[in-house]
Amino acid sequence: MTKKQLVLEIKKLLDIQYPEAECTLDYKDPLQLLIATQLAAQCTDARVNIVTPSLFAKYPDAKAFANADIKELESYIYSTGFYHNKAKNIIECCKKILSDFGGKVPETMEELTSLAGVGRKTANIIIGDIHHNPAVVVDTHCKRIAKRLGLTKNTDPTKVEFDLIKILPPDYTYIFCHQIVLHGRKYCKSQNPDCANCPLKEICKKVGVKEK
Repeated sequence: MTKKQLVLEIKKLLDIQYPEAECTLDYKDPLQLLIATQLAAQCTDARVNIVTPSLFAKYPDAKAFANADIKELESYIYSTGFYHNKAKNIIECCKKILSDFGGKVPETMEELTSLAGVGRKTANIIIGDIHHNPAVVVDTHCKRIAKRLGLTKNTDPTKVEFDLIKILPPDYTYIFCHQIVLHGRKYCKSQNPDCANCPLKEICKKVGVKEK
């Protein structure tokens, strides 16, 4: 079985298990998703979703974030951790969105990663979930499970991304990533994977492996 064939078998099983998988961050527009994703670094989506309603009420657009008092912004995002760097990056990011992109969140990888605090993972979330273009978001779940399933031998996130983009159906890439997050939380955990009940156990290359 080729990797492309394996991916199609995985897709069938994941589509049954997680038919409505979607981004677990709450947002109403591209900027909100961009900010929420930055806040989610080293923080749970659940915590970010608690913080963002009051944050977005206070700062409704890029101009508001760009002109924010950094100490006040920090007070809103304190509980997400690393709030000094996150606040600084959010302000700088929104300043560049205003100065270089007319106040709109850009669409391409090159443009998005030119923004403060935005790496490939965050950029791919915008590219996939907002614009529905091929995009592979490699988080810890994706990196771990893709390797266990035999879809990649790499551990570097960018290399994993490039391996997966070659074999995933283009219109399925970002959906796959959301399904994998749910699968990682429910079954394919790092230290104690529930292999006995896993819907992918018959095609998994490393049932029971506990590597990260």
